[in-house]
Amino acid sequence: MIFGETFKALSDQKRRKILVMLKAGRMSAGEIASHFDMTNATVSYHLSQLKKANLISEIKEKNYIYYELNISVFEEIMLWFADFKETEKET
Repeated sequence: MIFGETFKALSDQKRRKILVMLKAGRMSAGEIASHFDMTNATVSYHLSQLKKANLISEIKEKNYIYYELNISVFEEIMLWFADFKETEKET
């Protein structure tokens, strides 16, 4: 995993909000855009940054593209953070 891209994507508040929204389930770009006061191009940019970091994936169905969380990346991040936690044997 490339943590640099992941943390860069997570550094933006709007992208974090998109991730929280996707916790409820997959959404189209239009559904995501309806929650923000920004252009569709800007929403598309944020989605591309999240895809580049592998935090979300896209699913094409007929004429629509839906976005959903890539849970495995979040699990990998959590495992990496867990490595920093002291165990009882280390204290």
